[in-house]
Amino acid sequence: MSQADALFETDLPHLKLLNRGKVRDIFDIDDQHMLIVASDRLSAFDVVLPQPIPGKGEVLTRVANFWFERTRSILPNHLSDMPLEEVVPDVAQRARLGDRATVVRKLKPLPVEAIVRGYIIGSGWKDYQKTGEVCGIRLPEGLRQADKLPEPIFTPSSKAEVGDHDENISFQQMIDLIGEELANQVRDASLRIYSECADYALQKGIIIADTKFEFGLDEQGQLYLIDEVLTPDSSRFWPADQYQPGMSPPSFDKQFVRDYLETLDWDKTPPGPVLPDEVITRTAEKYREAEQILTGR
Repeated sequence: MSQADALFETDLPHLKLLNRGKVRDIFDIDDQHMLIVASDRLSAFDVVLPQPIPGKGEVLTRVANFWFERTRSILPNHLSDMPLEEVVPDVAQRARLGDRATVVRKLKPLPVEAIVRGYIIGSGWKDYQKTGEVCGIRLPEGLRQADKLPEPIFTPSSKAEVGDHDENISFQQMIDLIGEELANQVRDASLRIYSECADYALQKGIIIADTKFEFGLDEQGQLYLIDEVLTPDSSRFWPADQYQPGMSPPSFDKQFVRDYLETLDWDKTPPGPVLPDEVITRTAEKYREAEQILTGR
């Protein structure tokens, strides 16, 4: 196995592999727990690219866990108190995992992604240009690309399988999928988490333009924050001192890769194009810089 292949997959023979997602490998521990390992794979436009970003999985895990701890007062999350040493007793295996592994509770994921937008950018900007709306939400006229919205908006999407594309849905469609009470709970929690964390990040010099949350339920129907939260993979991070509306701002996240891919003649279907070494190196640097600014590591 080459070094690149090793970065793409996690080998834990004593645990059953439950799922190999776009960027995470999930292993079964027992009836109540799973092990999530963040790989160095990079997904852009819902396509896993052929090269890893060195160190990305460790950065994602540390940043996500930082936010999970900060948001516990708003909503419980899937982190477990079970020590990793109990799950992976072999010292060499734990060393290979580094900071990429997290022991979590088993929960039932909701079939939607909760997206909060504080600024008009990306697919939201494209929709706004066509219709003046984002996911059925009418926005003020005359907004420029990357403008801050009057208030954050909640714009859910459907969850896609690997290789497929997520699709924006209306809040009513979300209600049809999971019920009105739960949909309201997810929306309200998402907006509160985004607003409080975006305020914190701005004090550190980072604008969180938008982000994606995922949620799950336990057997009693309690809602939990799961998967990852406010990482450079699930969010757009902009340097506040370089922010200027009317253009796509520079970023600390994988938007750097997206911008490069948009210059290619690629139809955004597998297989993904090969990235130049410079793009890989700069992306890794941006992930590490975002972690350092937000967490002080």
